[in-house]
Amino acid sequence: QAQLVESGGGLVQPGGSLRLSCAASGSIFRINTMGWYRQAPGQERELVASITRGDSTNSADSVKGRFTISRDNAKSTVYLQMNSLKPEDTAVYYCKMNIFTTEPYSMKDYWGKGTLVTVSS
Repeated sequence: QAQLVESGGGLVQPGGSLRLSCAASGSIFRINTMGWYRQAPGQERELVASITRGDSTNSADSVKGRFTISRDNAKSTVYLQMNSLKPEDTAVYYCKMNIFTTEPYSMKDYWGKGTLVTVSS
């Protein structure tokens, strides 16, 4: 099994920045795609950005030019640098990783429990 733990959320003023981190632990053999999703109150969970093992990235149009996703394979960690934050970025942010574990011997998606980002003056 694997576990994901997010950190870095909080309250920030419009125009400010935050950096989210998500670290995986457990019986990890390999981590494939890593991603960040968010869910605002009353809305569906949506993809914010993702990054493959080969460092190809994809991001939602609403965050292009403001958010940057990156990964550190040695630390089993994915980051989301969020700049020029807007009130509409307020949401719970979740990380997701596709992980190949050795115990049990399987590959599946794992989710973190989420970290709240609030953008408000």
